[in-house]
Amino acid sequence: MGFLLGLTGSIGMGKSTAAGMFRDLGHPVWDADAAVHALYAPGGAAVAPVAAAFPGVVQGGAVDRVALKARLAAEPAGFARLEAIVHPLVTQDRAGFIARHAGAPIIVLDVPLLYENAMQGQMDGVAVVSAPPEVQRARVLARPGMDAAGLALILSRQMPDAEKRARADWVIPSETLEGARAAIVDICAAIMAKAPHA
Repeated sequence: MGFLLGLTGSIGMGKSTAAGMFRDLGHPVWDADAAVHALYAPGGAAVAPVAAAFPGVVQGGAVDRVALKARLAAEPAGFARLEAIVHPLVTQDRAGFIARHAGAPIIVLDVPLLYENAMQGQMDGVAVVSAPPEVQRARVLARPGMDAAGLALILSRQMPDAEKRARADWVIPSETLEGARAAIVDICAAIMAKAPHA
């Protein structure tokens, strides 16, 4: 079994870019957000149970994320019902990915809420992508439909960046692409150096 590297970071920190850099180096990357999107898509395993739990949020054979978000905003107790449906399916998807890539020396698991969901114990190590608050803010506010209130709400649900950095085995600084890439190359080299088959 390869080294399970958890990759995380708050919104706007550059985690998706970092995940792409790991892929460019040849390491398989499992994306938790992509897994949820697939579960919600037509034919996805979450569609029928979500439709049963939240009537009206499935449109055209897929979970309508906007409708689901509106329902959860009106009924916060629904989060627990949704998590009870989705989390086991995501866990199953992740286990399947790990099994399919068992021969890889490093398997990257891209999980936005890794610390918030207390998943660090399932990893062999964790890398946190981080940038200064002003860089993070500028990146997020440049996204379509995002405003300061939306950013504040998202940050209120995420562990502070400083705490993530303090808990991490590695920090990937993402102010520049070059700095991020250099840190990722160093992380991979450190892991490979410790691997029994290296």
